[in-house]
Amino acid sequence: MPSVFIKTYGCQMNERDSEQVARDLQDRGHKLVSHERDADVILLNTCSVREMAEKKAIGKMGMLRKLRREKPKLVLGYMGCMAQRLGEDLQKSSPHVDLVVGTQKFHRVADYVEEALKKREEAFIQEDVRDLGISIRPIIDTASEEGSQNTIRDHLPEKKKEATAFISIMQGCNMHCTFCIVPSTRGEERGRPIAEIVSEARTLVERGIREVTLLGQIVNLYGRHEFPKIGDKSPFVQLIEALHEVEGLDRIRFTSPHPMGFRKDLVECFGRLPKLMEHVHLPLQSGSDRILKAMHRPYTAASYRKLVAELRASRPGIAITTDIIVGFPGETESDYKASRDLAEDLEFDGAFIFRYSKRGDTPAALMEEQLSEEEKEERNQDLLSVVNASASRKLEACIGTHQEILCEGPSRNDPGRLSGRTRTNKIVIFEGGSRFHGEIFEVSVTSASSSTLYGDPAIHNGISLPS
Repeated sequence: MPSVFIKTYGCQMNERDSEQVARDLQDRGHKLVSHERDADVILLNTCSVREMAEKKAIGKMGMLRKLRREKPKLVLGYMGCMAQRLGEDLQKSSPHVDLVVGTQKFHRVADYVEEALKKREEAFIQEDVRDLGISIRPIIDTASEEGSQNTIRDHLPEKKKEATAFISIMQGCNMHCTFCIVPSTRGEERGRPIAEIVSEARTLVERGIREVTLLGQIVNLYGRHEFPKIGDKSPFVQLIEALHEVEGLDRIRFTSPHPMGFRKDLVECFGRLPKLMEHVHLPLQSGSDRILKAMHRPYTAASYRKLVAELRASRPGIAITTDIIVGFPGETESDYKASRDLAEDLEFDGAFIFRYSKRGDTPAALMEEQLSEEEKEERNQDLLSVVNASASRKLEACIGTHQEILCEGPSRNDPGRLSGRTRTNKIVIFEGGSRFHGEIFEVSVTSASSSTLYGDPAIHNGISLPS
């Protein structure tokens, strides 16, 4: 059977979608390969959050045209957010592409791949593709499909040695932030049934998974349109509680939430559910109320500050990370200072700082008072220095402590050593063998860099190492 190479751009949800496509292809006998030159099919799962991500994917597809000259039957395809956004327009920038499949049709990719392979084979026999000036009409499907959120279920079968997994619990977003293109690429919010998600978690546990991360564009607003509250509990809290009861599942995380989704019931979960890890990635975007309003973010700096205080009171020591955009249209020095001051006051454990970049088809792209790249870069670097300082202080405070970690396997940057994550989602690097893989145990933290902890497996209070 043909071999397939999949390259993924963008977020964890894109990674999860690629995993689903890979599973579907493997189930049909296709072989996954790690190098594009070995592939009969190359699929790019694309991102549209920033223009640069789209340019990278289009540039990559352009470079693959050279490989097509060597392998005329090679099938090339786009999937995901950029495919959804641009659709048929991609034929202009990539006339040699065979597939363009949108975000609600990942479950149909395997069908389309086999159809494209057949078309290429037939064209090759007829010698139509020997002349690279002749293109084959691409398969394009970016139509919406009801129930598509329920099709992302299965995981790659060979990932049995991994200890963590993502579970996609919903698709889409209804918030319509003025800088964000996600609602037009992912559609409206659609949640999967709780029972189906819990069943997937049980299957993962049977394969050795000990930690799951729930995925959604606004994950903590899961199910608000489909499923009722029970008492004072939102559908998302109901889901977390149901997962908490899964035997063998030791850790639960979620990303990315919206501040508006943190009601009392969810905040209290951090104080009463030990399997819910003490880390929240809580996007701020701006510390200026004026800019938050222009962004269509329905909270204030004061309400955000109050939420952080409530989370820290519910679970002392909880880690808070965030996203902040600098240089949004119309952002004054005073607006930027409000973001800077809030970041200094709240002392985040980490943050992604983004320079605002125009995104076509979003209201912010048409706003006046667009800032220069020089201003945005200056603010970006300044805010990074603030966040990096607080993140370093958080890491240094761990030196000399014992931290529970889940060992995820070899370190990406140093395969000779192992890597694990603390409950607060900090990376710990340590020496050890394969017996540690997938185990939960404590390490004694001995040192810290600007982004990583280092330590040794700990033996204390009668607790022994994994055997």
